[in-house]
Amino acid sequence: MRRVPTVSLLIACAAIMLAINMGIRQTFGLYMKPISQDLDLDRQVFSFAMAIMNLVWGVAGPFAGAAADKFGSLRVVLGGTAFYAGGLALMATASSGNQLVLAGSLVGIGIAGTGFSAVFGAVARAAAPERRASALGLVTMGSAIGQFMALPYAHVILEATGWTSTLWIMAITAALIAPLGFALTSGDSNAHLGAHSDQRVGAALSEALRYPSFLLLTAGFFVCGFHLAGIGVHLPAFLADKGFGPGLGALALTIIGAANILGTWAFGRIGDIAPKHLTLAALYFARALIFLALIYLPLTETAVLIYAFLIGLLWLGTVPLTSGLIVTFFGPRWLSMLYGVVFFSHQVGSFMGAWLGGWFYDTTNSYDLLWWASVAVGMFAALLHLPIREGPAPRLAAAPAE
Repeated sequence: MRRVPTVSLLIACAAIMLAINMGIRQTFGLYMKPISQDLDLDRQVFSFAMAIMNLVWGVAGPFAGAAADKFGSLRVVLGGTAFYAGGLALMATASSGNQLVLAGSLVGIGIAGTGFSAVFGAVARAAAPERRASALGLVTMGSAIGQFMALPYAHVILEATGWTSTLWIMAITAALIAPLGFALTSGDSNAHLGAHSDQRVGAALSEALRYPSFLLLTAGFFVCGFHLAGIGVHLPAFLADKGFGPGLGALALTIIGAANILGTWAFGRIGDIAPKHLTLAALYFARALIFLALIYLPLTETAVLIYAFLIGLLWLGTVPLTSGLIVTFFGPRWLSMLYGVVFFSHQVGSFMGAWLGGWFYDTTNSYDLLWWASVAVGMFAALLHLPIREGPAPRLAAAPAE
C-alpha cells in the first residue's frame, strides 16, 4: 500500500518547490548584460523576453490552478517542470533574440505550473481549516527564502563558469521540482474542503468584475508587478552602468530577498490589526519615496544596500494584504480564481516594467525614466487604494450569518 505523505511533509516539499520556482526566476536580472553583450543584442531584446515570460506566467496561472483542481496537482507540476527546465535549457543555447523570447515563454508556463497556482490548492485541501492560514504562510515563506538564497548561488556559478553553464545548472535545479511534486498527492484527496457557497464560477467572476473595490485592487496590483520586474530585471545592469562591480547587483537582490522574508510576515500581521487597503496605500507610497531617493540622493554602495533592504521589506507584503481583501469582499470559495484575475494584472505590470526599462535605456542610454515611472505609478497606486471599501460585497453582506 502506498504511503500517503503527512501534511508536514507536504508543506515542506511545497515550500522547497516554491523556493526553487521563485528563486530561479529572481536570478534573471544577472544575465541581461552578459547575454546582451555576447549575442550582440540591445538590452530591449532581453527585456522583452523577460516581459513575455511574466505575461505568459500571468495568463497561464489561472489555467494551471484550474487544471490542478481537476486533474491533480502532481500532473500539473510534472508538466510545469518540463516547461521550466526546457525553457532554461533553450535560453542557455540561444543565439538570437527570437530564441530568447521563446525561452521566456516556456519558462513562464513552467513557473505557472510549478508555482502558487499549482501548490496552494493542494496545501489548502490537505491542511485542517484551523491551520490552513499558517500552512499557506509557511509555504509562502519558502518562496521568500528561495529568492534570498538563489542570488548568491547563481552569482557564484556565473562568475566561475559564464552564463551558458549557469543556465544549464539552473535547468537541472528546476528539474528537482518534479520529485517533490509527489508529496502533493495527499492534497488531492480533498480531505478538508469543508462547506462552500453554492455560487458558480461565472457568477463569482461577474460579481467581482462589477464590484468597484475589486477593480481598484486589481489596478493597484499592476503597479506591484511593474515595480518588481523593473527592479529584478534592470537593477544589476543599472548598478554596473554606474561603475559598481557585478557583485553589488547580486548582493542587492540577495538583500531584497532576505528583507522580503521579514516584510511578508510583518505585513501579514499588520493586515490583521489595521485596515488592509490603507496599509497597501502606505506601502505603495513608501515605494515611490524609495525610488525618488534613488534618483536624487548620492549613489554609494552603502546607499544601494539600504535601498535594497527597504524595497525588500515592501516586496511581497502586498500578497497577504491583497488576498486578504479578496476574501473580505467575496469569501474564500473562489479565492484562487479571483486572485488569479488580480495576479494577471500584476503580470501585465511585470511585462511593462521589464520591457519599458530596456526601451527607456536603449532610447535615452539611462534608466532615469524607469525610476521616474516607478515613482509616478507608486503614487497612483497609493491613491487607488484609498477609496476601497473594506467590507463584504453586497451579496455576502446580505447573507444570513451561519
